[in-house]
Amino acid sequence: MPYVALPHADQATRQALGDRRWSRMAAAKPDLSAAVALQRKLIGLVDGLAGRFEQLGAPKLTLPPRYLTTKLGAGIPALASEPIRMPVELLGPTFVDLCRTLAEGGGGEATAKIHTVAENGQLDVRAVLTLALRREQGALRVAATKGGLGHDLLWLVADLCVSAYADALRRALFDSAPEPLHTALNGWSRGYCALCGSWPTLVERASGARRLRCSLCAAAWEVPDGSCLYCGEHGEAFAVVTPDPTNGRSLDTCRSCKGYAKTLETETSLPFPLVALADLDSMDLDMAAMRAGLARPALKQFGQRR
Repeated sequence: MPYVALPHADQATRQALGDRRWSRMAAAKPDLSAAVALQRKLIGLVDGLAGRFEQLGAPKLTLPPRYLTTKLGAGIPALASEPIRMPVELLGPTFVDLCRTLAEGGGGEATAKIHTVAENGQLDVRAVLTLALRREQGALRVAATKGGLGHDLLWLVADLCVSAYADALRRALFDSAPEPLHTALNGWSRGYCALCGSWPTLVERASGARRLRCSLCAAAWEVPDGSCLYCGEHGEAFAVVTPDPTNGRSLDTCRSCKGYAKTLETETSLPFPLVALADLDSMDLDMAAMRAGLARPALKQFGQRR
């Protein structure tokens, strides 16, 4: 079944699991201790926001299943170009807290500036978060440049903040999807997320299946082996590289599009938002890929708003 509705873990379970994984990571990789400390704070804020959405229940949406089925059939993610209401009254305070935490954790003057303009009401946080949810990175770059703000940092903070809402939307739309949407999800075998269009942050090798995990909403879906997630290359230009065969980790590499994806052996899929822990813990694979001239491609764009 390509789309995988993972068992839900409550906030207390997620916190306990995260604490164990962070502690092990810091002990095994002292060079990552500062990054681990910062990630614990940032993901803690995101998880707190996710807990709020869980308490409030499923977001109310006007996206009929048959309409979404048609979109998915055309290869268009469910949220692409949709006028989704942004609950900035919930997201705004966390956005400010994320900026502050990142600035205090070494984000420097550029992050401090984003924090200042957000806290003072000089930044249209609703617009920024809307662009992040719609994955309109180019438009956010333009807005950041006009405001004299660092685009990469603004995108990072917006991405972290809106991810909790994206997770709530995913569960509301997909986890108990009626027909024909359920069938459409089970037929989704593209390399980008069926909800938001993001590329996967990593690939889990679970029970022999190639399971992709979305970099924004942590959606899990399975795709066949043997081809590039980004361009579909399945010839000699696509190769699986195993830097260390003993640890169950590998890189999918593609000479055609110069893309790569990390694959990690796992018995249990991590819940949202803890997929970020596995991403940090496998950062050495990213470094190896970059040394080989590989990179993750830019986000796909899916047309204009309706």
